[in-house]
Amino acid sequence: MDPNLTSERARDALDTVQRGRQQVIDEIDLPWWYWSGLAAGWVALGVIADLNHPWVTVVATFIFGAAHATVAPRVLNGRHRTPRLSVSAETAVPHTAGIVIGSLIGLVAVTIAVALAVNADGAEHPATIASVFVAVLIVLGGPRLLAAVRRRASRSAG
Repeated sequence: MDPNLTSERARDALDTVQRGRQQVIDEIDLPWWYWSGLAAGWVALGVIADLNHPWVTVVATFIFGAAHATVAPRVLNGRHRTPRLSVSAETAVPHTAGIVIGSLIGLVAVTIAVALAVNADGAEHPATIASVFVAVLIVLGGPRLLAAVRRRASRSAG
């Protein structure tokens, strides 16, 4: 330990560490293509569902789910937004993937509710309308969801 270390220098060093940690926390996010791809896939499933070919809808849903399951383990923890930096598990909020998956389950419920409401109103293509509505929620709300995760990580780091 440096005997010449003043409390002011120690405080500056701790502040520097905290700023660095906050810069790493600011990297917690999902890649931009995740939200866009998810929204596009959601709309595609809605359009396919409105074609009224149940087997095609089942196969498309399976393919969409398999594609998401392939990508999800790498990106849903929020630690790999860019190839430039990988946020450590200790810094990231431990349940980021669960938060995102929980939100996706909620969006499925919203899709069903909107499609039923639109169908009851007599509109054509209710699944497409509902999926476009939810796709907008995904594109606009997904980044906000991860911003909340970053705020949570910042509070727990402080």
